[in-house]
Amino acid sequence: MAVACTVALAPACAGAEEGFDTEHIFGFMIGTDVGNVGEREFQTQTTGRFGKGGGAYRALAQEVEIEVVPLPNFRIELGGTASLHDITGVPDIDDRRQFNFQGASLDLRYRLLDRERAPFGLTISAELHGDRIDETSGAKGRMYGTDFTLAFDRELVPNFVIGALNLIYQPEWARFEVAGTSEKSSTIGAAFAALARVRPNVLLGGEMRYFRQYEGIGLGEFSGQALFVGPTAYFQLSEKSRLTLSWSMQAWGRPTGAGGNLDLVNFERHQARLVFGVNF
Repeated sequence: MAVACTVALAPACAGAEEGFDTEHIFGFMIGTDVGNVGEREFQTQTTGRFGKGGGAYRALAQEVEIEVVPLPNFRIELGGTASLHDITGVPDIDDRRQFNFQGASLDLRYRLLDRERAPFGLTISAELHGDRIDETSGAKGRMYGTDFTLAFDRELVPNFVIGALNLIYQPEWARFEVAGTSEKSSTIGAAFAALARVRPNVLLGGEMRYFRQYEGIGLGEFSGQALFVGPTAYFQLSEKSRLTLSWSMQAWGRPTGAGGNLDLVNFERHQARLVFGVNF
């Protein structure tokens, strides 16, 4: 997709002079930029997940975040999330229609390499979250986890095409209130994205993400795997506001002990995300 955009839209982008700020241009991934010292941002992030192995499955999460950059190359983000679940007839998940406050998160990012001074950008991120609602089933309980991400990015065509790679590890622990059971799981993954500047304030491209899920936080018994692909669009609405739209469909997957070409036990069929942010 990125190559096609590059070839088809090169004449329209020849006059682009500014570089990329990769902090917010991706949908499900992250870039290596973290902002300048003293920056403050307000952001809303809406994530939808749709489709399981049977029945009707819809889950929406609305997160509100405040971001600050207190030190060079270091960013802090605090967030709170509310979730909506509408589930009917899905195997191994109770029917549920509810709206609840889900939980809170703390995201810490530190940039190790600046791509303007190094061959590529490199940032490490740790997002800690504590929840009272399970994001998949909507069941009440106590859920804790951390999303560790190692992010790389590089301008593939200066001022025109940017590429990014994320390496992901997500350990999680949950104890469910009604059932009284506890679960431990972990997910590893790799994701690649490429975006092309089609207008001075518009970027178009796509993201491809591959995940493997395991029982236990130490990558114990293998549970399933999935590959997601889909488009991403970024719009710089004004000097201080922005909008990112991203959608992914499960192109391939397989749960342990089952056939088929999709893993709809551990993952969803479709995922979508809308992110709006403003500096203040």
